[in-house]
Amino acid sequence: MTIPFEERIQTVSELTHSIRGLLETTFPFVTVTGEISNLRQPTSGHLYFTLKDSDAQIKAVLFKPQQRYLACTPSDGLEVLCRGRLSVYEPRGEYQIIVDYLDTKGAGALRIAFERLKAKLAAEGLFDPARKKRLPFLPEKIALVTSPQGAAVVDFLRMARNRFPAVSIEIHPVRVQGDGAAGEIAEAIDEANRRRTSELIVLCRGGGSSEDLWAFNEEVVARAIARSELPVVSAIGHEVDITIADLVADARAATPTAAAELVLPDGRILKQKTAECTGRLLGAMRRHLTGYRHQVATSQRLLGDPTMMVAHLLLRLDHARDTLVRATQLRLHRDHAAINELLGRVLRNDPRQRLANARLRTRECQERLSLLINHQLERKQGLLAQGAGRLDAVSPLAVLGRGYAVVRTAATGAIIRSASQAAIGDGLRVTLHQGSLDCTVAAVNEGTEPIRATTPRQR
Repeated sequence: MTIPFEERIQTVSELTHSIRGLLETTFPFVTVTGEISNLRQPTSGHLYFTLKDSDAQIKAVLFKPQQRYLACTPSDGLEVLCRGRLSVYEPRGEYQIIVDYLDTKGAGALRIAFERLKAKLAAEGLFDPARKKRLPFLPEKIALVTSPQGAAVVDFLRMARNRFPAVSIEIHPVRVQGDGAAGEIAEAIDEANRRRTSELIVLCRGGGSSEDLWAFNEEVVARAIARSELPVVSAIGHEVDITIADLVADARAATPTAAAELVLPDGRILKQKTAECTGRLLGAMRRHLTGYRHQVATSQRLLGDPTMMVAHLLLRLDHARDTLVRATQLRLHRDHAAINELLGRVLRNDPRQRLANARLRTRECQERLSLLINHQLERKQGLLAQGAGRLDAVSPLAVLGRGYAVVRTAATGAIIRSASQAAIGDGLRVTLHQGSLDCTVAAVNEGTEPIRATTPRQR
């Protein structure tokens, strides 16, 4: 026979170890119910037994340290519920349960369910002390959720009447055990919250077995307590009995009687304390009044007659008023003087007045300037007449007026003083006293002979 190459050959130990690892990882925790048989306890103190039913059996071991948590004494033939881990005892190749928890079948199932629900609600924070509500010091009305036929309601009512009979108690009748009891309890809690006629809810039940108290371990009751807006007090069973309702409730009482003591103050003690407080309050008030009277008397001695103070204040007021009137008048007089001075300065510096003065000065200056101009004109005219006479005496025009003429060449305008300066045919311009003549030289005589006439051409 040929062994495939991919299949590795293992030893018995290796195979057993692999099986053990597979069991421990695949079944980390198991819960099994069955009958104990072949129970034995060697000198080591560990318990070895077989857990069986009608069709199969399995080895089990309960180590000595775990035995202190047992809720019952194991014995052959006892129906139990075990919770533990699967493993393999390698020397014998036997698989077995290493038991961590063991209890009788009925009670064990309830305890496991209790622990599971407890862990679930704790993880959600329903047991957190921070969410628990404070109880009212003296509620006016209490909603009592209980069975009206039980002894618990009698105990609660009797203690309530003894402590504070004036408080009204409203009973919400429910079943406190059996099928449907948990739903009735939860509905009663919700109903009390809807009606809001009470300030406090008390869950009340007498003692009993775990099965009898199981209604208060139901999740529906725990959820109803958690969502209640009214404070909830649980008084279930005896002091040793702990339910899920006790853990979720805002306060727990060991018994129904203790619940009445918890939610209601003792009326007699309250009256006594009230009387003591009243006495202390009255004494304190008397002491304070005495002290205040002493202070008033001392103040009166220091202050004197208040009416005299008013008279003095009136005198001071009149004096202050007179002083104010005088100061106001003096201030007004000073202000008027200052205003008049400022008005005079304003009038002196009035642009209209200054413009009128300037106009007046301008007219005076114009008149003086006109006189000076006329005087200067007369003097200058006299000088001009004298100069004109002297100029007229030496003026060439005057000579021309006596019959003389000024001769210039027509080409250059040069004055001809001698006949030799002109030639026959030259054009001449002769300036007379009135007008001028353009002439052409016909003959030149350098002696004293008379000049022949030329044909004049008037300009």
